[in-house]
Amino acid sequence: MKIKRIESQSSTKGPTDWFTGSVRIQPLFEAAEPARVRGASVKFEPSARTAWHTHPLGQTLIVTSGLGWAQREGGPVEEIRPGDVIWFSPNEKHWHGATPIRAMTHIAIQEALDGKVVEWLEHVTDEEYLSEKHESRNYGVTNERRD
Repeated sequence: MKIKRIESQSSTKGPTDWFTGSVRIQPLFEAAEPARVRGASVKFEPSARTAWHTHPLGQTLIVTSGLGWAQREGGPVEEIRPGDVIWFSPNEKHWHGATPIRAMTHIAIQEALDGKVVEWLEHVTDEEYLSEKHESRNYGVTNERRD
C-alpha cells in the first residue's frame, strides 16, 4: 500500500497551449507500469476551458464542484454538475470547462497508450463556447449571437 499525501504534490497553472482562462491542475495519481491509469483534479475558473483534444484510450470526468460544460465534436454543449460522471470514447474530439459565471472542478482519469494520454488540438473559440448548441440554457447568461 502507498499513501500519497495531497500536500506532497503541488498544483500547477494550466498551460495556455491547452487551456483558455485560469485553470489549476492538481496531480492525484499516476500508476506504475504495467498499470497505465492517471488522474488529476482540475479547477476551472469562470469561462475557463480546455482546448479541443482526444485521448487514445478515452477519458472519465467526475465533477466534484461548481457548474461546467462539456461538448463532443458535432454534439450539443451539455451542462455538467457535481456527481456527474462523463465518459469520452477513445479518440473522441471534445472539450470541457466552467460556465461563464460559475467555476467547476472535476477529477480527470485517463490511461496512457505508449506513454501518451492526450492529444491537444486547436483552442475552443468564444463562438463555439457560447454556441447556440447548448443542451440546457439554465446557466445564467445569454447565448444569442452578438453581431
